[in-house]
Amino acid sequence: MALGKDYDYAAQECSIARALEIVGERWTLLVVRDALYGVRRYNDFLVHLKIPRAVLAARLQSLTEAGVLEKRRYQESPPRDEYVPTELGRALWPALRALGLWGRAFNPDGRPMRTFHHAECGTELGSYGECRACGRAIGPEDVEMRPGPGLGPAEDPVSRALRAPRRLLQPLENQPL
Repeated sequence: MALGKDYDYAAQECSIARALEIVGERWTLLVVRDALYGVRRYNDFLVHLKIPRAVLAARLQSLTEAGVLEKRRYQESPPRDEYVPTELGRALWPALRALGLWGRAFNPDGRPMRTFHHAECGTELGSYGECRACGRAIGPEDVEMRPGPGLGPAEDPVSRALRAPRRLLQPLENQPL
């Protein structure tokens, strides 16, 4: 659960606490992760994350209000919106990458579910998101995600769509999943 509204930041002056106020709830970073992976639509988040509807609606609203995601209308009748990572949302990529590496390091089998590569040259990214061949830090728009050896069976259409090598931020196909 995110920090309470009574929390006194003036006394603590902590940028981590302020960041956690936006992204510190359990489901929030998973929603952001999926948005970076290309998931855009409410039902696709719902199916892939197996998240309660009310929780998803609240997280999408709070992430939109915080400027992490942008709500865009893709269909007028009936009205339907998609959620696209903003610059602020894309800036969370290094933190999500670091959390993923940390989780893998402390996983008993340590096999990655996904690997991340520099789309331009195909080199797997280093620990800090750098291309080992080019020596440059790589932003999410230049990262290709590939299935790793730890990826389990794809139970839902979104998981199946995310198995193909794909660039981060590239939306899933606009067909019903």
